[in-house]
Amino acid sequence: MFEKKLVIYYRTIVFLIAIFYWLYQFSGILTDPFGWQFRYLTIWSLTASTLVAAQLLGFSLGLTNKNWNSLASAATVISMVVVIQYWRLHFTDPKLVGSGSIPWHQQYYLHLLGPMLLWIDAFFILGAFSNLKRILFLILIFSITYPLWMEVILQPINTIPSGTVTNGLPYPFLNDMEVFERFVFYLISIILNFLLIYFGWFLSNVLFLKFRNQILSL
Repeated sequence: MFEKKLVIYYRTIVFLIAIFYWLYQFSGILTDPFGWQFRYLTIWSLTASTLVAAQLLGFSLGLTNKNWNSLASAATVISMVVVIQYWRLHFTDPKLVGSGSIPWHQQYYLHLLGPMLLWIDAFFILGAFSNLKRILFLILIFSITYPLWMEVILQPINTIPSGTVTNGLPYPFLNDMEVFERFVFYLISIILNFLLIYFGWFLSNVLFLKFRNQILSL
């Protein structure tokens, strides 16, 4: 009973923080280019994490009998991609990802704290990555949809950010890359997505399994 209450408290806090930052993204969108905050992979990740946080809280409260394990696993993978890609580019050159253009607390929540809160639940409470086939399918859809969203819809409509090759792609560095270079970048990112599925499975079902079982047996 004590463990269940702790999980409810944790998931409530995680959900409240997630929904606050999700709603926070809507400030000033009327002045943004088409696609608004949903131009960015980070916001796709935040949206998925917020939905998962709501579903997991509902599961803990007995409002649903589904724990949404596969969706939580997919959201975990996407958040890992965001953290890896953002900080890799940030430490290469902050201008590549527009670092400093948002408040510091928002930057660190979106690209570090928020994902970590999801990972704690996925690996230490939920036991994510229980159905690899479903997760592979969800990540396949995501891996195809986001690049198409940028290239087919955002790039033809928007004129900013502008680059040496093209305009309208949400991340400045992409607008300085030729089509083939962008294709290679997307392909590498897709490969990373799928590698992280198996990395997440290993963490959840091998490395942290015993530790999670010990926690849940308290």
